[in-house]
Amino acid sequence: MKNYRSLITVAVLAFITSYAFAEDFEVTMLNQGADGVMVFEPSVLKIAVGDTVTFKPTNPGHNSASIAGMIPPGADAWTGGMSQEVKVTFTEEGTYVYQCTPHLMMAMVGVIAVGDASVNLSAVKDAAGDKKSEFMMATDRLDGYLEGI
Repeated sequence: MKNYRSLITVAVLAFITSYAFAEDFEVTMLNQGADGVMVFEPSVLKIAVGDTVTFKPTNPGHNSASIAGMIPPGADAWTGGMSQEVKVTFTEEGTYVYQCTPHLMMAMVGVIAVGDASVNLSAVKDAAGDKKSEFMMATDRLDGYLEGI
């Protein structure tokens, strides 16, 4: 019984500690950036489980929304309002692809690698083939981002 309590105590402390050292990151939504027009910056972000990302509409008319089938199993999806800041805390390891809904045709997408990004990277790359069919420009942008993972 004593060993069981010690094990629970260690698990609880590990959980609390992982969130106590969580970091906050910022992604801006831009009409023009380093990767061209209609971009998120940074376009690819590598973070740890428990970290938070704040998506800021630096230029109006953008949102941030996860893409169905392109986030890890069990992860919470999100959809930010138009021209609204949205905060997302990432609790599942893997690769997340998100979009600006009104500018998807312009390949306004971004990628967040949380912890072990390989958890679902193969499935995300497979899904990217279908998603790219919705792009009217910058059709290789998502491939380039995923290659950087």
